[in-house]
Amino acid sequence: MAQIEGIRIKNFKVLKDITLGKVYSSLEAKPLQPLTVVIGKNGVGKSTLFDAFGFIADCLSLGVEEACDARGRGGFDRLLTKSGSGFIEFEVYYREDKDSRPITYELTIGKDNHGRPYVQKERLRQRRKRQSTGRPFSFLILEEGRGVVWKGEQEGVKEDGTADLSRLLERIKDAPTSEEGKETEVIELEDQRKLGIATLGALKQHPRIAKFRRFIEGWYLSYFAPDAARSLPLAGPQRHLSIHGDNLANVVQYMEREHSETFNRILERIASKIPGVQRIDTQRTDDGRLLLRFNDRGFSSPFYAQQMSDGTLKMFSYLLLLEDPSPPPFICIEEPENGLYHKLLEGLAREIREHATGRKGTSQVFVTTHQPYFVDALDPSEVWVLEKGTDGFARIKRADEFPIVDNLVKEEIPLGSLWYSNYLDPV
Repeated sequence: MAQIEGIRIKNFKVLKDITLGKVYSSLEAKPLQPLTVVIGKNGVGKSTLFDAFGFIADCLSLGVEEACDARGRGGFDRLLTKSGSGFIEFEVYYREDKDSRPITYELTIGKDNHGRPYVQKERLRQRRKRQSTGRPFSFLILEEGRGVVWKGEQEGVKEDGTADLSRLLERIKDAPTSEEGKETEVIELEDQRKLGIATLGALKQHPRIAKFRRFIEGWYLSYFAPDAARSLPLAGPQRHLSIHGDNLANVVQYMEREHSETFNRILERIASKIPGVQRIDTQRTDDGRLLLRFNDRGFSSPFYAQQMSDGTLKMFSYLLLLEDPSPPPFICIEEPENGLYHKLLEGLAREIREHATGRKGTSQVFVTTHQPYFVDALDPSEVWVLEKGTDGFARIKRADEFPIVDNLVKEEIPLGSLWYSNYLDPV
């Protein structure tokens, strides 16, 4: 499965400069795990870190100007870290699968002369086959809307240490019949508010860019709203759960139609993991919609989704997401504990880990939480602690980097209990 091994974020609100995992500028670090959980106090930047992934995805789908205003972000000036460089920067280090060469994606967003957000710089790079050391070769370089892109899957543009675009363009211009000149295309984007990967990723001659574009397009960020999940949408099967969960019944309808042999077993497995629920089934209405029915112990008549508690609907939606036969490559869930009984959280954490690391192992999962019961089920290598430094900006540290934490967990002391007892507080 595709996996993000690391991400660096600069000048994005409280995240002035933080790195999680392994990136090109920090290759000695350990890569992110299939399950990554970020913990911390209120107000330290967990929601901002969650939104950083959403912002990257929105930049691809909407363009950078609209992304700055989407989801109540308030525009570029509200996103830019105070006393920052004037640019918001991201570096994503990922692999298409465990045997593929890692790819680095760099994105820099600034303001143009009219005060509008635009893509100042964008770059994709990867080492060549059998190249284990040395500088990776860029197969996309864009600055101020102009740059070069390398066709195909195998090679890239050879750079010097400065990666000076003007010198690179001159070199290609001077040697148009060379291997580099023939395989490299000089490009200029009409709209600098759109990502280069959005345009080039739609072209067949750029398969690596297309794969990366599809990877980001497949990200799922959960903004689950119980009231939205209670709605009665029009009939029509839908393959994936929406970010708010308002198409819950449509997804159930799709799974019943496309996976009829396993659908009832899926509902049985989910029902067994929700306390008080004996059985979950469906009822079709005259207009073709599919209603979810929860058979509660002690009641002869079932309850419909519109009558169920927030916690039950939330738990059902998360478990249904994890049962998706073709799940998203990357799932972000913010504070799954909200509305859930605390004794359910450890079990939910195990379900999420099994989805990310077990036999299914098809999604990387990123979670933010401030609930120790959820953390109890986790390993220190999966947990990152976010805090504010004395300068007011966020800093982050993996739990297994704290003194004695690893040893205490090996002695079977739950990690959440160590967090509650201040073992994970910064020194």
